[in-house]
Amino acid sequence: MDSHNLSAFVSVAELASFSLAAEQLHLTQPAVSKRIANLEEQLNCRLFDRIGRKVALTEAGQTLLPRARRILQEIDDSCRLLGNLGGSVSGRLTLATSHHISLHRLPPMLRRYRNQYPEVELEIDFTESELAYEAVLQGHAELAIITMAPAPHPQIESCTLWLDRLRYVVATDHPLAQQQISGLADLTRYRAILPGPATFTRQLVEQRFSEAGLNLDVAMSTNYLDTIRMMVSIGFGWSLLPETLIDSSLTEIPLEAAPITRPLGCIHHRERTLSNAAKALIYELQQQCDT
Repeated sequence: MDSHNLSAFVSVAELASFSLAAEQLHLTQPAVSKRIANLEEQLNCRLFDRIGRKVALTEAGQTLLPRARRILQEIDDSCRLLGNLGGSVSGRLTLATSHHISLHRLPPMLRRYRNQYPEVELEIDFTESELAYEAVLQGHAELAIITMAPAPHPQIESCTLWLDRLRYVVATDHPLAQQQISGLADLTRYRAILPGPATFTRQLVEQRFSEAGLNLDVAMSTNYLDTIRMMVSIGFGWSLLPETLIDSSLTEIPLEAAPITRPLGCIHHRERTLSNAAKALIYELQQQCDT
């Protein structure tokens, strides 16, 4: 069974599109269609139903998909394992990382890594922590550097690199900045601006308030912390932000309650053989971090 045909099949299945799969694989759409046709001919069954512009897996395609992923993963792991025997740090390293970490934590470390290992082809996907997490879980990324999941999947191996302290902040002219605050209950009388409900950070915040028996009044949500900082700075509500984002436009709300700390770190799949390039990056991160 040809791995190129399987790769095309998995891409079309995951993207539900021949054209998007062609872009992802850097092929023409006819070339992708040809690979799918070859695979269907070899297996003697149809793998996709094509109705108008919609593409959907047939029952045979649904049965093949998890097996195709495993086969491709085994091939990838085998190539990586054999490549590691030489001891060289080279080849492609797929890394997914959050926007915040890529802006405020990674630049100096990535510079050192690139200078030390120039033969590594670093492919970085700047995305949300939750999507990066899923990319590692599905085998699309070898490593991810993200906000850690509150309840990690058993197949995920994680290493905490930083403890990101979140501070309660408001605009300097917000009512909360002008009064004595005694506890979390005082915050619930005002609207909050927080990351989306599905984010790991939001889950940590909601857990803290839930433990205190309190409900949050969330005015709006966005997954971009820099946008939250801007909205807070012009008085739209209070929020929790990392210390690295707090500037003169914000006032920290003095609370007796301990600040929320979110762990940031590196994850990889337990069943994936790490390349020498990945091991070298993990080592570099651990040497430079503060946990």
